[in-house]
Amino acid sequence: MRSDTWLRGALLAACTTMVLAAPALAQKSADTLRITWRDAIPDVNPYYNSQRTGMVVAFQAFDCLAYRDPQTMEIKPALATSWKQVDDTTIDFTLREGVTFQNGDPFTADDVVYTINTIIQDKRVAIPAYYTSFAGAEKIDDFHVRLKLTGLSPAVMEYLSMVTPIWPKAYREKIGADAYSKAPIGTGPYKITKVDGTTQIDMERYDGYYAGSPKGRPAIRYIKIHEVPDATTEMTELLGGRADWIWGYNADQFANISRVPNLEAVRFGTMRVHFMTIDAAGRTGADNPLTKLKVRQAVISAIDRATMAKQLIQGDSRVIDAPCFPSQFGCDVSAAVKYPYDPARAKQLLAEAGYPNGFDTELVTYAPAQLSAAIQNYLKAVGINMRIQQLQIGAAIQLAEAGKAPLYSGSWGSNSVNDASAFMPYWLGGGLDDYARDPDVHKLLNQAGASNDPEVRRKAFSEAIRLATERVNFIPLFSDVRYVAFSKQLNFQGFPDDIPRFYLSSWK
Repeated sequence: MRSDTWLRGALLAACTTMVLAAPALAQKSADTLRITWRDAIPDVNPYYNSQRTGMVVAFQAFDCLAYRDPQTMEIKPALATSWKQVDDTTIDFTLREGVTFQNGDPFTADDVVYTINTIIQDKRVAIPAYYTSFAGAEKIDDFHVRLKLTGLSPAVMEYLSMVTPIWPKAYREKIGADAYSKAPIGTGPYKITKVDGTTQIDMERYDGYYAGSPKGRPAIRYIKIHEVPDATTEMTELLGGRADWIWGYNADQFANISRVPNLEAVRFGTMRVHFMTIDAAGRTGADNPLTKLKVRQAVISAIDRATMAKQLIQGDSRVIDAPCFPSQFGCDVSAAVKYPYDPARAKQLLAEAGYPNGFDTELVTYAPAQLSAAIQNYLKAVGINMRIQQLQIGAAIQLAEAGKAPLYSGSWGSNSVNDASAFMPYWLGGGLDDYARDPDVHKLLNQAGASNDPEVRRKAFSEAIRLATERVNFIPLFSDVRYVAFSKQLNFQGFPDDIPRFYLSSWK
């Protein structure tokens, strides 16, 4: 694998070359926004992947019943013009008339009922925890739907706004689920026109997009997404004039890109949290040292998270102590047990746990190599020899969910849902990604999800945070800063919820 040192040198040279060369022009003349990113989407069906890039594509091509304004966080009407909470477990929706899918089929209550009733039973849904509050949907008439809930669900409108896009019933049933992933249809401002494995996704503005959408009608006609295997290729495409927009490059490239005359570099803090799961439950073997509390305490104490945030993420990245993002409802940071950087304490804890000479373990990750290397060095300093298995995101997720990752690192953006229920149950709620399997925490998270009373929810989340951090069931590291670079011919605005809204972009 190429080293980070080589990569930094190569990109610095490329940036220098571009400063001296004539500026490459964006595809303004062709009205085509060319995007390059590394996180290939194995299935563009928005329910069948848990990747941020999948969510980004979904926001362009699909709509939900409601829409959360990225600036005010207000929930606004979208495919539904209004809704009413009939009782604790029933919500009635009035649907927007005159909306069509991108193949011309009319949008009706049948599509909403089909979507809800399918996803709550579909085993391929990537994040079923987001839909456990849905008991089912009933058609009242063509433009009225009743959503039944399994119980109280205080954050339901967040999920209906962010992660519940509507499928076209007639079209999807006609061609089948597998074919739909290759030729998806939604009601969004862009239509997906090409899906080429995990290398290319093309979209075209849908000129039949309904008036009155909170997204507005796009200014740019075409979007072409090129999915590449590594950061070097991604940066080369940008600097070579073959891409107009990239994101997720290393922080130490920010200044270099800023000096390229025809490019703009921006960065902003996001809700995304870098983390490690740790095999407290012994999924990778009952004799795994990580099943011992003092070993887990040693691991988190050995990592200088503040320095990693400052030097590797930069910007306004900060240490995260709770298994959630501080802005999320229920994320009581004061309840979290804190573990400051203390390598001497880490060594002492290892000795007390019966590992005075440390032990060998493995990290499965798709995170940037410099983050994994830093963790490896910190752990090595206290006697823990950690091998790194660096994989593409899809392969890493698959291995982790199979229970084959003693340590697993990545990042989680909660699908931009500003509620702790979009973070804690996913990693600590008993699903495939829960490496703690702590019944006490499960009980508290269930309590938090079973009440509409804010104080009841806060209390349950706070106690879950206390227990999960006291037992080191999960290791939050630090918040993320999103690095974006794009052509100066492009008007682009980023948002803290980390969803690029290309339908709001335009050419200058």
